[in-house]
Formats: sequence, C-alpha cells, structure tokens
Amino acid sequence: MAIDWSSFTPWSALLGGALIGLAAAVLVLFNGRVFGISGLLSGTWSGAVGDRGWRWMALLGLAAAPWLYRLAGETVPVVQAQPWMWVVVAGLLVGFGTRLGSGCTSGHGVCGLSRLSPRSLVATLTFMASGFLTVFVLRHLF
Repeated sequence: MAIDWSSFTPWSALLGGALIGLAAAVLVLFNGRVFGISGLLSGTWSGAVGDRGWRWMALLGLAAAPWLYRLAGETVPVVQAQPWMWVVVAGLLVGFGTRLGSGCTSGHGVCGLSRLSPRSLVATLTFMASGFLTVFVLRHLF
C-alpha cells in the first residue's frame, strides 16, 4: 500500500477537526448540549419547539461549510464511486445504527470521548471495528 502524497491534506483536515472540536466545546459550554449529528437532526422535528432554532442553524452551518470553503478558493472534490442505490441503502443503515447505538460517531467519538464516557468509548470502538471489518470484507473477500 502506498500513500498518495498529492492527495494528502493534513492542514485542511487539522483545521476541520479543530473547528469541529471548537463547535462541540462552544455548544456544550454555552448550551449544555452534545454536538451529535444524529441527535441534532432528529431534534429538528421531534424536539421542543424552542429547541429547534439552534439545531437548524447548526445544520445550515454544516451544509454551508463546503460552499464557504469553495468561496475561499479551494476546490472540493466530489467522488461518487458507488451507484446511488448503494449510497441510499448505506445512509439508511447508518441512520438505523445511530438509533440502535443511541448516537453517532460525532456524538460518541467527539463529544463522548472528550467527556471520558465509558459508553462512548465502547460505541466508538464498535464503530471503528465495524468499519474495519466492512472494508476488509468488501476489499478482500468480495
């Protein structure tokens, strides 16, 4: 296995990770809420009416980020390697898994681990192991 050094972008990844951490810290410090995308998204419709505004603003910020990045002069590569049907099925499975696991990778992996939550550690290790296993099966067995 070789690293594609021309596609290796540590600075943008570091900046993105720092901004996610900052957003999670600001939300928990000033609002007492965890920045988990699955909970954020489900609460836009099922949450308390007074609790929906900040959720919609956070989702708007997530959707606007690539466009703002592009306005800064950077290109955002779009790679669609799988048929749309597989993408839809994968999205539904992820949605089911986040409900089953009581949260997503952002909620458990970013916010839960930073709070030293044992439940989030188990969930994150499970997410990672499932991802490793899926890649191994799809790349080496099929």
